[in-house]
Amino acid sequence: MTDQGFGAVRPLPGNGLVAHVGGLLLVCDAAEAVMEDLLGALRETAASGGDGRALARRVAQVLAAMMGEPVACAVAGPVPEGVAVLVSGPAAASVTGSAGEVRLAGRDALTWSDRLVPGPVTRVELRLPEAGAAQRLTRLDGGVVVGGGVECDPSAEGGAPPLPAPQARSAQPEPEIRTPAPAPMAQPPVEAPVALPAAQSDWSPFSSEPSAPSGPAAAHMAPAPSDWSAPPAEPVQPAPPYPMGPPMSPAGPPDHYAQPPAPPMEPQAPVPHPWDSGPMPAVPAQGQGPLSGPAFTSQEDAETARANGMGGDPLGPGDLRNESFEYELPVPGGPPSSPDLMPPAAAEPESRPLVHGVDCKNDHFNDPRVPYCAVCGIALVQRTLVPYKGPRPPLGVLLLDDGVTLRLDADYLLGRDPERAPEVADGSVRPAKVTSPDGSVSRRHLRVALDGWDVNLIDLGSVNGTQIQPPGDPNFYDIPPNEPVTIMPGTTVRIGVSRTMRYESHRNR
Repeated sequence: MTDQGFGAVRPLPGNGLVAHVGGLLLVCDAAEAVMEDLLGALRETAASGGDGRALARRVAQVLAAMMGEPVACAVAGPVPEGVAVLVSGPAAASVTGSAGEVRLAGRDALTWSDRLVPGPVTRVELRLPEAGAAQRLTRLDGGVVVGGGVECDPSAEGGAPPLPAPQARSAQPEPEIRTPAPAPMAQPPVEAPVALPAAQSDWSPFSSEPSAPSGPAAAHMAPAPSDWSAPPAEPVQPAPPYPMGPPMSPAGPPDHYAQPPAPPMEPQAPVPHPWDSGPMPAVPAQGQGPLSGPAFTSQEDAETARANGMGGDPLGPGDLRNESFEYELPVPGGPPSSPDLMPPAAAEPESRPLVHGVDCKNDHFNDPRVPYCAVCGIALVQRTLVPYKGPRPPLGVLLLDDGVTLRLDADYLLGRDPERAPEVADGSVRPAKVTSPDGSVSRRHLRVALDGWDVNLIDLGSVNGTQIQPPGDPNFYDIPPNEPVTIMPGTTVRIGVSRTMRYESHRNR
């Protein structure tokens, strides 16, 4: 690390402090009580040969110990991959790198924001709210001066520093099976036609006359008096379930399927039935109070008798009921007479993503690339399997070192302050808050993205990076920023410096 790491460093007019020590930059408000601690962190990092990543981590520790309003400060320093930046409070930063201009504002986070901007970097600017424009001829090669910000032009020292060669990727094991896409999908099975309700199973749309009902339902086809839209002017004797009472009237039972329907009767004031709402009355024991009682002279007397559990029916003694107390079938076109006969609610649509997979002989849905069932372990004979698209099961869990468990059935955003990220606001990912005492976890640090049957990690340009330890390997390896990296079950992931988690699959590998 050299003093010329940022090329020409020009202070911006203002009332804060601007420091350039060992190729590291610091801008802070001179009124802050933590100013001396920030300058001490800058000098200690430069004296130990630390880079921008070490400076950001050291400053984060100072800020984490402060209470109250966020401190107005910004730091930056070169790293092998580009430039590490941290901003807090009303301070802001602008860095132009290989991916274009990156802007950071401390107000976007409850604590601070940090980012690793990949190189080559052509411009760096740190500023406080009231900073002025830079004077072209001014220069700060080293030291601490009064100012409102700093502007750096690395090309002023003979060109931008070249981006270092990519770090050698260690022997990270590739997935055991990487076959092409599965065979063409088989035609989906034709759904069976929906069966008609039981009350309509005996009716044929091609006949002009309804067929006679048969089976146990025939004894209950006559609706109860409470199911009529209006009581008849004259009592009508419904068909008894068994030939036990006096003979039926020649008119016979009301036929709800006859065409055309009978003309409506003279409407009368409806009388609410006590069984239309509330719990069902207790069923009387065998031989205790038959369900058909003496005739009543008025509807009011009959309703009162029903409410008191005395039975009775306004239709007279000839109206016998089945003592089995079964519900009556609903009248077509009217509301069901019992909640048990309500039509089933429509099934909620499947919310899990659909992926191509195959079933083992025990009907376990599997990744088509694996040779054995991930649940029961039975061999999958590929030539006898038919791939199809089905709901993806959870791929496992992420076990954090503090005991938190994240179920892998959706994407996650891990970081110090993930709730304020735009990905969480639009509902595309779930937030998972991960903090560290050393301040090495960024506000938006890592995204866990599920792609088909794979679990991918994407480092979101965090300052302290993300490392993985493949199963059976004693070493950790850096993953490149903003690139998906697939991990296998048993992989340990290091977030920042001090936080770790492990990917475990409840499905056998």
